[in-house]
Amino acid sequence: MTLTVPSLRAEQRSWDAGAEVVVGIDEVGRGAWAGPVTVGAVVVPRSPRLYKVRDSKMLTRAQRESLCARILAWAPAVGVGHASHSECDALGMTAALALAASRALGELGRQGAEPDRILLDGKHDYLGDSDRVETIVKGDASSLGIAAASVVAKVTRDRLMVAEAEHFPAYGFESNVGYPAPVHQCALAAFGPTSIHRRSWIYMENLPWFQTGPAQPSLF
Repeated sequence: MTLTVPSLRAEQRSWDAGAEVVVGIDEVGRGAWAGPVTVGAVVVPRSPRLYKVRDSKMLTRAQRESLCARILAWAPAVGVGHASHSECDALGMTAALALAASRALGELGRQGAEPDRILLDGKHDYLGDSDRVETIVKGDASSLGIAAASVVAKVTRDRLMVAEAEHFPAYGFESNVGYPAPVHQCALAAFGPTSIHRRSWIYMENLPWFQTGPAQPSLF
């Protein structure tokens, strides 16, 4: 199978239309059961071109770590924002994504970067900023800025979840980083949700803990 190589075509359209600061945005953690949802925002320079950037899902953890360091050195500004597990529960995913994205954009602002154009992965503008946002389906595979944002967001969130693994050793967060996996599912069935699990997600309804009262804290 031939993999799509992210290009600067979408970014170039924005520059040609008069945008000076073009930002790629992508999220990770939407489908996780535990931990935050994380949004990365990367300002794309007109030059030099950064090679070997791919959608983060196409890379190994070691490749992402190496590439993340290169992206941080390449981009004029990089921001990362999180919405916590409890904010995901309280707000719902769309609003949580908007909150995380606003925090990522706030990080860019503190670095002096105010986007003229935002390239957003997917088909839904959860930022609600139609004047600046262009949604791109599978943008992490086609846009260099979005792909770079996906790598930064994934590396940052993975590091947070690996750090949590020592507090909750039964759940395998060091490898599954909060996503559904056999070890994770078995630990939930045996011990219930931890303090960093999203309590409103549908998986909770299949746990005996859900039927017998409030979600329990981790035993570890």
